[in-house]
Amino acid sequence: MVKRLRMADGPARLLRLLQACERWLAISAFLILIVVIFADVLNRELTGSGLYWASQIGVWANILVVMAGFGLASADGAHLRPRITDAWLPDSWQPALHTLQHSCMALFCICIALLAARVVGESWRLGEVSIDLFWPIWPIQMFLPLAFGVAALRHSLYVLYPSLRPAEQSALALERAEDQT
Repeated sequence: MVKRLRMADGPARLLRLLQACERWLAISAFLILIVVIFADVLNRELTGSGLYWASQIGVWANILVVMAGFGLASADGAHLRPRITDAWLPDSWQPALHTLQHSCMALFCICIALLAARVVGESWRLGEVSIDLFWPIWPIQMFLPLAFGVAALRHSLYVLYPSLRPAEQSALALERAEDQT
């Protein structure tokens, strides 16, 4: 057992590093979103006209928040999962079902990452730019395959190292925990 824990130390450190990067990205992007909205509102109040670039930067910052939030929810076990069938199967099946769940999620994320990478490649090849700023859109699009690639890696590690899996959280469980405090 001690040897297994040592083998999982590297993946555990990698998962902590990924989560820290996702947290930093989400906070930074959210701060950018707040500053841009505040600047736009302030400019509208002072000059009667908004900042032409604010909506595009705000949308891009929001995309970054969502992509980082996807990873953070997955890392905390708070991602959405239908639980309607949980009571239909015996508890003894739960370890195998969790492995299957993380395997399917890893496969799904790999497929979406590859599809998103293809879209990014096409945007780069075509030289697509944003309408408002005339900046290339592929650098922001890169966060889609990156986020899904990281999620695929995370769920693959959960399959290989079940001890690294976060405890699943449901809205009902969180609500009950709040009621008990």
